[in-house]
Amino acid sequence: MNERIKELAHEAGLPTYNPEGIPTKLEKFAELIVGECIEQLVKEGDAWEQFSRNPPQGQETNASAALFAAYRLKEDAVARLEEHFGVEE
Repeated sequence: MNERIKELAHEAGLPTYNPEGIPTKLEKFAELIVGECIEQLVKEGDAWEQFSRNPPQGQETNASAALFAAYRLKEDAVARLEEHFGVEE
């Protein structure tokens, strides 16, 4: 289990190991939550990318900024979350 997840579990008062020293389902639960967060970031980045490729009338000047934001969100933010929480693909 990633150390940050252990720290957060401790702060929440949740056990990360049962009395026999076996990991609880907390690790899988935390991985699922982080995965859902990453999925939402990717969806948002996809929406910005779609906007940049087909901006509504009057929003053409914002298209390049949206494309840049979509790239940063999908690449940098996702990679940072994966690194921070120790997510492996």
